[in-house]
Amino acid sequence: MKINLLVQFLALIDELRGREETTAEFERLIKLYGFDYYGLLQAPKPAEDPPSLLLAGHWPKGWLETYLRKRYMQVDPTMRYLGHAQAGFRWRDTLGAFRLSPHRKRMERMMVDARQNGLEDGYVFPVHGRRGLLGSLSLGGKPIDLESVEVGLFDGIARRLYWKLIHAADPEAGARLSAIVDVELTRREMEALSLLAEGMTSHDIGRVLGISSHTVDWYMNGIQKKLGARNRHHAIAIAFRLGLVS
Repeated sequence: MKINLLVQFLALIDELRGREETTAEFERLIKLYGFDYYGLLQAPKPAEDPPSLLLAGHWPKGWLETYLRKRYMQVDPTMRYLGHAQAGFRWRDTLGAFRLSPHRKRMERMMVDARQNGLEDGYVFPVHGRRGLLGSLSLGGKPIDLESVEVGLFDGIARRLYWKLIHAADPEAGARLSAIVDVELTRREMEALSLLAEGMTSHDIGRVLGISSHTVDWYMNGIQKKLGARNRHHAIAIAFRLGLVS
């Protein structure tokens, strides 16, 4: 059974030596599974483009140039969906989440363009760490139906492959990303964070805690700074992954 290939790779990956041997074995695995293309990427940050984020992979000839020239990264539904996903998902399922998006037409054009370049369908598997989304593994080519257990195993492979290659490419970055996050929040900050996670505004939180909304905003700024969050939504995402709220 194909599923045994995934189990065997997970058992083997720690014994593989270096980037070349690891990627060669992984490429053999996905070829046996029927995928033609893949990309293991670090999570994008402002002003970064896909080539600088690629840890390993290969795409159809000319597709990356087309993707960049047409600025598809701004509207790519798989990348947008990735920001909220906790587990692997299929490319074709992402458009449904953006029915009301003003960029819907460009998203559809991007997906058509991808199919014309040999990327008919595929999957994305997010890689999370203590600091949030760290990267992702994309597999694509001809449409392939994966069972839920296979998606779960590919999720595990994505994580193991990411850490293996990030440590091989940049040991210092690997150590920094995998370091334990030690966050100390005050009792008041924890109360405010828990209420924020329930969807409350500063005004609502202030009313519940008996403080002004300005004081709530002051607490929120402190929380974001301690968590290294870009905004309140990012702070909630990090807090969930750290187990600070549930």
